[in-house]
Amino acid sequence: MPAPLEGLRVVDLTENLAGPFCTMILADMGADVVKVERPGLGDESRRFPPFLDGESAGYLTLHRGKRSVVLDLKDAGGREAFLRLAGRADVLVEAFRPGTLERLSLGPTALRAAHPRLVVCSLSGFGQTGPYRERGGYDLIAQAMGGLMSVTGEPGRPPAKCGLPVTDMGCGMWAAIGILLALAAREKTGEGQWVDTSLFEAPLAWGSWHAARYFATGEVVGPLGSAHPSSAPYQAFQGADGGWFVLAAGVQHLWERLCKIVDRPDLVADPRFQTNADRVRHAKAIEAELEPVFRRRPAAEWVAACEAEGIPAGPVNRLDQAYADPQAQARQMVLELDHPTAGRHRVLGIPVKLSATPGRVRGPAPLLGQHTEEVLRELGYSAEEARALHDAGRPRPREVPT
Repeated sequence: MPAPLEGLRVVDLTENLAGPFCTMILADMGADVVKVERPGLGDESRRFPPFLDGESAGYLTLHRGKRSVVLDLKDAGGREAFLRLAGRADVLVEAFRPGTLERLSLGPTALRAAHPRLVVCSLSGFGQTGPYRERGGYDLIAQAMGGLMSVTGEPGRPPAKCGLPVTDMGCGMWAAIGILLALAAREKTGEGQWVDTSLFEAPLAWGSWHAARYFATGEVVGPLGSAHPSSAPYQAFQGADGGWFVLAAGVQHLWERLCKIVDRPDLVADPRFQTNADRVRHAKAIEAELEPVFRRRPAAEWVAACEAEGIPAGPVNRLDQAYADPQAQARQMVLELDHPTAGRHRVLGIPVKLSATPGRVRGPAPLLGQHTEEVLRELGYSAEEARALHDAGRPRPREVPT
């Protein structure tokens, strides 16, 4: 069976994280992603540490299965090749500041006018409209301005960002969703369209639960650590061995089972804890009752006891523990690839499993400009023309990062 997006060509003009994550999703599902990179430099993330034999580990992860073409978009020959490439594509993804491509006469409106079936997706810090459209965007800024940092961390502590670059990744995911929606619409209308999303909007969209509370009551939720504003107990606790674990026992029957496990039947009858709403109001009191009990046994024993009673629970894993977890291994969430210079290395797997047309990681990340001549020949350039354009954009010698 072919992969779901086999036969789809995507031109990738993005750098760093959000855009490449979007096109990685598409590549894993079978799309031919042609990454256009700057002569001599390539994607900025090629210089992000750590490095494996001179290759950025981050770049290796985000660009697996793509092809790299080096083109100078400020040069007439490079622009001509790019326009020919865009004309043969189904999707073009870009992540420049709004207005940048227009100054090169390569803006989304012009591209779509020349190629009506083309889906153009623009990722930016704040979107293509609004008072902040020209501001630069980074994950840290979006986490702060989108409200995410205000609900992350412990009460009374300085603002904290999420430990993963979630607005970058979220923007990339929304972009991938938008592209697929535009392609579905094209099947009905025959026309492509312009997809516009931003880092800033990713945490806003994720905040549905907190937004519902604020819109209904005016209450602004602050940082709660690992706790939940609408369910209790639903948080992390520490065992006797210093290990941390989490449990979710806000539902009434789960709360009653938890009281049985900790040998505190009196808590079931306590008027402060009669309903989930009562427990949320007295969440600190629940912590005070449960914390000393949980410090009597190791975290793993509490997790096992909870699981035996059907109470959702689990250890707080470090990243290495999460990657080595038997479930992660069974779900093929850690894969190995062979790269021509970096050698054998690990990358994360595909989290969406399709029963009939599954995606797959089709190969390692490309060397800078590795596929320039190959792609140019596909676009109708002669061998001599392709070689000349490739030589014009050939990477200059560089120091190997360490």
